[in-house]
Amino acid sequence: MDLATLRALRPTRYTDAADGYRAASGMASSARERIDDEIARSMRQSLKGEAATEALGQLQALSGNFHYVQVECGLAATALDAFAHEMTAARRKLEAALEDARAADFTVGADGSVTYPAGGGESGGERPHGGSAAGLTDPTAAALGRQAGALDPNPAHRRAQDIADRIAAALQDATEADEKWAPKLRALKADDDLTVSAGDWTDAKKDTEGVLEGAAGYLDSLPHPPAHGTPAENAAWWTSLTDTQRADYLSVHPDTVGALDGVPAGVRDEANRTLLSEARGRAELDYDAWLRAHPEPERYTDYFNPMTGTEMKGVTVESQAWKDWKEARDDARGRLGSMEAIEARFDSYADESTRPYLLGFDDKDNGRVIVSVGDPDTADNVVTYVPGTGAGLSSVDGDISRAELLQDQASVVDPTHRTASIMWLGYDAPQDLMGDATDAKYADNARDSLSSFLTGVDTAHHGQVNSTVLGHSYGTLVAGETMRDHPDLPVDHAILVGSPGVGVNHAKDLNIPADRVWAATAKNDLVNLAPPPAGTLAPLNPKAYMRLFDDHSIMYGYDPTSDDFGGQRFKVADGKLPGSDGPMPAHSQYWEGASLTSMAKIATGGTP
Repeated sequence: MDLATLRALRPTRYTDAADGYRAASGMASSARERIDDEIARSMRQSLKGEAATEALGQLQALSGNFHYVQVECGLAATALDAFAHEMTAARRKLEAALEDARAADFTVGADGSVTYPAGGGESGGERPHGGSAAGLTDPTAAALGRQAGALDPNPAHRRAQDIADRIAAALQDATEADEKWAPKLRALKADDDLTVSAGDWTDAKKDTEGVLEGAAGYLDSLPHPPAHGTPAENAAWWTSLTDTQRADYLSVHPDTVGALDGVPAGVRDEANRTLLSEARGRAELDYDAWLRAHPEPERYTDYFNPMTGTEMKGVTVESQAWKDWKEARDDARGRLGSMEAIEARFDSYADESTRPYLLGFDDKDNGRVIVSVGDPDTADNVVTYVPGTGAGLSSVDGDISRAELLQDQASVVDPTHRTASIMWLGYDAPQDLMGDATDAKYADNARDSLSSFLTGVDTAHHGQVNSTVLGHSYGTLVAGETMRDHPDLPVDHAILVGSPGVGVNHAKDLNIPADRVWAATAKNDLVNLAPPPAGTLAPLNPKAYMRLFDDHSIMYGYDPTSDDFGGQRFKVADGKLPGSDGPMPAHSQYWEGASLTSMAKIATGGTP
């Protein structure tokens, strides 16, 4: 970058280009929303058959393509804004140096050197000669140049050297910005095909990381979200940003924006949908690699009569090798299948009241997912379901289905009000009953996160909202500890089903009126046998057997269905017997029949 080029450069041309890409991103977003919210939804409501199914599949692919365009154009806009920001700073540095040169009657050459006149006190009848100073950016050379200027009896030398160095620094800044952003912008060029593949989404993640790294200086100039901010502080930060700042921050920090409690649900959904698409792309590539590394063995093998040991002609059975391979394949595909199940909900809802919002997503470790069925920012009732032991990304489909069942039933029992039903897996849930679930640390680590989320729902809501927390299994302990430790939590009702205890002995300790705390446990739910913690000497500790002699002491405080707890109870079916359909079928039957209806009535402010 030379002096003439930098002087002629107009950063506004790049901000104008950024506006163009941002507009393209917005148009792609609008097109995607129109496909999802209008065209596809209307088709699902009115058309059936193979042709309709095929057309919907093509619309879903088109929606995904628009989403990709939205993300990539957003990144291009942010990159151009960052480039313009850096070039603006370099030009300002250059113009300030040139202005100082003009003020001192110095001449600036095309190469950035500065010529200065004779000046200073006479010595031997002569004034010190003038000269020329070349800009230096190497620290050692620059130090020597400044030293030479300081020793020159002509004071103009010292000033000219400073101006020349500033010009050189400005040119160097501009050159570095140009060299940095040229390849990053070229990297944003998409494949020349019409298919947005898993590889494209993986590249989008790399593109985001590249732009984020390059735009650090520009992003630092924007207002930052508050560190560990409250939902109200998060909301205030988002409101304070201009539309351009919001778009730029969202394009490179979807993980940050998507996790900010208090920010509008639509914004969080947009951010997390990007994270989901990128994660799904990675998972699909990983699964394809697994398939290549583990070729499918022969599925069928000859059958031998176990009694005689002779081969049965014409009879085959599935081989053990194939069964083992299938089990490993299903395990390798588990997380990908769960991500597909989440995305399928965006491709299948038929009514705006059941539109899904992805309010949280993280595929690290066991995974965290928060999905709202219906818009929590405008709903009259919001019920937040906290799942328990075994919950994670690989099994999230069933938990989201429970939220859908509750939302559907709420619309039946209270059709005049809107209900949003949220599945909140915003914590690391214990994964096994006999080990993890006997430790309260998972709930201890979750209570502040759940409190912030519930407060954020209230903060982002456009008016008054009736809020209910629904805990199941270990999730009741998470809900109970959260309510216990946050007395100002904006919660109106609590529902506790299949509970091993909620961290308190009395309903009043949950900081809402006891008559708004509702609990139920099915007769055949094995959680009824959960004893209090007995320590390492369990067989010798009388506390381990206390549950046999009273009706209130269980693992984490009093049984919320007992008289001693002091809350309300509602009836549920006995449930299936242990072992009749898995080890604990009754523990998962609360989203059926009268139990589901009762929970819907409570969540909408009624009485079961």
